[in-house]
Amino acid sequence: MPQPDRPLLFTTTADALVIVDFGPRGAARAPGPYRRLLATPGARAFTIGNLLARLPMGMFSVSAVVMIAGTRGSYALAGAVVATGLGATAVVAPWTARLVDRHGQAKIAVPATVLAALGSLALLLCVRLGAPAWTLFVSYAATATTPNLGGMSRARWAHLLAGDERALHVANSFEQAVDEACFMLGPVLAAFLCTALFPEAGTLAGVVLLVTGALVFAAQRSTEPPVHRHGLAKSPFRAPGIPPLLAVCLAMGAVFGSMEVVTIAFADAQGHRSAAGVVLALQAAGSCAAGLAYGAVRRTGSAEDRYVWCVAAMTALLTLPLLAASLTGSLLALAAALLVAGMATAPTMVTGMTLVQRRTPPGRLNEGMTLAVTGLLGGIACGSAAGGWTAEHVSPVAGFGVPVTAAATALMIALTCTKPARPRPAL
Repeated sequence: MPQPDRPLLFTTTADALVIVDFGPRGAARAPGPYRRLLATPGARAFTIGNLLARLPMGMFSVSAVVMIAGTRGSYALAGAVVATGLGATAVVAPWTARLVDRHGQAKIAVPATVLAALGSLALLLCVRLGAPAWTLFVSYAATATTPNLGGMSRARWAHLLAGDERALHVANSFEQAVDEACFMLGPVLAAFLCTALFPEAGTLAGVVLLVTGALVFAAQRSTEPPVHRHGLAKSPFRAPGIPPLLAVCLAMGAVFGSMEVVTIAFADAQGHRSAAGVVLALQAAGSCAAGLAYGAVRRTGSAEDRYVWCVAAMTALLTLPLLAASLTGSLLALAAALLVAGMATAPTMVTGMTLVQRRTPPGRLNEGMTLAVTGLLGGIACGSAAGGWTAEHVSPVAGFGVPVTAAATALMIALTCTKPARPRPAL
């Protein structure tokens, strides 16, 4: 009698013979990489809090625009207020991250989050009560103290998974997928709340989620990275290999900022401006799916080489929206092209953040990753301006050349400036 491939246990009940299958060779199927990741002690608790706190990151700007434009009748004013908050965040965020590294996540993140929440509530009241326009700028600028919760979560993974490069790669992929999901779902939720309930509903819900999530996240003290004394540690900005990575982040931000504005302009020219959000969400969906897949595959080569290949793939795929817009003029074709083009985003960001983690001096991890985010924000602002100018003064179709140009610039920087750091000589 041939032996079965899978060991079976035969047992009986009162009515039937029951066969229990234990899987191949008696071993249970191994859990997937993300299931193993979240099985890390304490990981699920801080992840839940972090998810709640990061969802509003995709809600606040959309909510502010809808709220201000709906009550003041000026998209120009709404855009200026949001741009002011973006600029203030680029200045304040690295200082907040430095305090987090120096004093700990819980001690700094909670008061910083509360101050940012008060800024959002102040904006809501100023809009509701018809306060002067300058109060809107001041209120929204106060939200710049919002801590980099994604960076703090990555710092926790780096602490918990120290020495396990494979698991850390999975964690970084998971965090990037979370970022994409939040920026995909956040604007949709904000737009729904502001239109279905009242104009201030999106901001109010964002504040509740942000404060609740930050409190839950900060309460998980067992997974919080220890505070390091780094009196002699140089600033991440001056660490070898970090400035080129920040330059790439700046160019990458220009890709994101220009693509958003140009896509809206193209959809508006087609008479379907309301569909622009769905089209952009498809790009984020492609990135989210690719990020999860990237974390599950086995890596080959150095992180520097992978980074160059990822940026090259991103540059190549970004030609698809340009071709779809210029050759077909169809919003549906553009949506499909953006879905495919988005698949290079998450792997590029995951590998870039991995390099930032490796090159940041010990004890300055939050600051290093926040500098990368600051570079992205600066690039988004520049890309939005360039994409908007091109779409208005040339054509929306020509505007799709801006993200391709920005990606090509990022590729040139990555090719010339992201060489592996030389090993330190043995003492």
